[in-house]
Amino acid sequence: MYIPAAFKIKDLSEMIEVIQDSSFATLFSTHEGMPYATHLPVLLNDAKDCLIGHFAKGNPQWKDIENQKVLAIFHGPHCYISPSWYETNQAVPTWNYVAVHVYGEIELIEHDDELIKSFNNMIQKYEHHNSTYSLTQVDEQLVSNLNKGVQGFRMKILSMEGKKKLSQNHSNERQQLVIQKLEEIDHTNEQQIARLMKQNIK
Repeated sequence: MYIPAAFKIKDLSEMIEVIQDSSFATLFSTHEGMPYATHLPVLLNDAKDCLIGHFAKGNPQWKDIENQKVLAIFHGPHCYISPSWYETNQAVPTWNYVAVHVYGEIELIEHDDELIKSFNNMIQKYEHHNSTYSLTQVDEQLVSNLNKGVQGFRMKILSMEGKKKLSQNHSNERQQLVIQKLEEIDHTNEQQIARLMKQNIK
């Protein structure tokens, strides 16, 4: 990923936070000699050195992915930045965003109990804390059929890089103008970018 120095995320914990907050990833590999990508949720393990997820069995990507060097991309908030928000219109539009790239190697999960554990971890993360849903209440045959329909994997993390493009290459005054305009837009991405810009501004 092209990362100018001003936009580089240097703190590992900040990259991990992006992964945990935006855990619906795009996983790229090579399949039959061509680039191939799947959009899927993944979770970091407790040691923060591995991503865990699963493919639909019908997805051919898993069949030749083991031991490949692969790339998982995590997209944080992003939004359009208009030059009309600046103190002068002698500028061009841009896009502010946060992204983390994780590079690693895939190992397929072969044991049902490990796959069930990964399902439970994902349910625990995404179900509302007041939810009454539990995989333990699901019919055993249904869970068994689910196991047959997916292929679990672990992605050993080899390296990661992060980028937060938040108008750092502009003056503080211009950044404040952008924040003000973003806060007036009632959309989640714009609100999140405004909050991150506030945290990042010097």
